[in-house]
Amino acid sequence: MPLELPMLKMSYRVYRIWQRDRDIYLNAWATELWPPFVEPLLSIVALGLGLGYYVTDINGMSFIQFLAPAFAATGAMYASAFECTYASFVRMVYQKTFDAILATPCTIEDVIGGEMLWGTTRALISATVVLFVIAVFGLTQSWWALGIPFVALLQGLLFSSMSMVITSIVPTFGAFNYYITLGITPMFFFSGVFFPLERLPESIRWLAWFSPLTHAVTPIRALANGQIHASLIWDLVWMAVVSLVMVNVALSLMRRRLVK
Repeated sequence: MPLELPMLKMSYRVYRIWQRDRDIYLNAWATELWPPFVEPLLSIVALGLGLGYYVTDINGMSFIQFLAPAFAATGAMYASAFECTYASFVRMVYQKTFDAILATPCTIEDVIGGEMLWGTTRALISATVVLFVIAVFGLTQSWWALGIPFVALLQGLLFSSMSMVITSIVPTFGAFNYYITLGITPMFFFSGVFFPLERLPESIRWLAWFSPLTHAVTPIRALANGQIHASLIWDLVWMAVVSLVMVNVALSLMRRRLVK
């Protein structure tokens, strides 16, 4: 029997789910649009200009030049992760939105695919906003930086699918604390955002290699600083392969949860 991938069951109606989430986001623009601008701005001022005064150059870059591009990756991570955990859980459990949509011709794969697509879009929005902020500060050294949103799209799909896997198995809203505290937060600190991975002990460095955020930070920083090299393709391939696996796992587990 040939292997049947759940993602092949998605239809064009995925767009309608994405459209619904987009419209809600735009209706709340007054509270949704400004945080992505303020957060990287505060981080650049506090860490880059403040802490950076006491830190020596890293790989030929000032600390703020090294740090700022990574905020595009961390912003994309948090945006997609929170959208496909807390927000999706509310729509699924409390608002019963999924149940209502499933009364239409949309399938479970359409609904979950649309959720992950919107999570990917949130990652794109966040990374693009950060790119704008760091460009205003003069922290992009090359026109290659315009490629950052494309990396953010792949990263957003990766973290959206990973987060949807968690959403498919958590019993309660509070259980997301395990994912955020034991998964997202360690990635934030140990994925090359604040210092090169080469400075970590070898055992921890190998663990950092398995962090999805590591494979997003590396190409995004390289694009911002114009340091393009062939090994960056490996990071993109890594994210693409893991995304493909996670999307299908998420769809399979969510079908199991929603079909009772």
